[in-house]
Amino acid sequence: MAISLSEQTIIDQAASILDREMKLSSDATQLTSPKLVRQYLRFAIEAKEHEVFVAIFLNTQHRVIESVELFRGTLDQASVYPREVAKEALKRNAGAVIFAHNHPSGEPEPSASDRKITERMKEALGLFDIKVLDHFVVGAGDIVSFAERGIL
Repeated sequence: MAISLSEQTIIDQAASILDREMKLSSDATQLTSPKLVRQYLRFAIEAKEHEVFVAIFLNTQHRVIESVELFRGTLDQASVYPREVAKEALKRNAGAVIFAHNHPSGEPEPSASDRKITERMKEALGLFDIKVLDHFVVGAGDIVSFAERGIL
């Protein structure tokens, strides 16, 4: 189902407001469960028509520092570079990170390349004592958590 430009604009504005509120509200910024992350991701990236890769940078208490769309791709892939992710995490003094990306096809099942890049990120960030807490794959109406599946 294609989303109109006006609908996408509204979704983008809602995601922006939610992102800002996550950073400003001391009560709402602690991500304590996959359910809270899913609620955020539904607004932030589920409806995108191209693949995006997002990092939610957290402090050591798992409070949100910032959510950043790091990479934007095509209909079915986005190139992700661990070096760039590490630079962004260090710039924000992050102690942990949660990754997410969408599958515009609607199918949230993690691919072999999704698993591989997650492992590479975990290894790269581990060198700096930055924990990868989870990686979510967002599809149409469903979101898969690597941590819940025991993949991470």
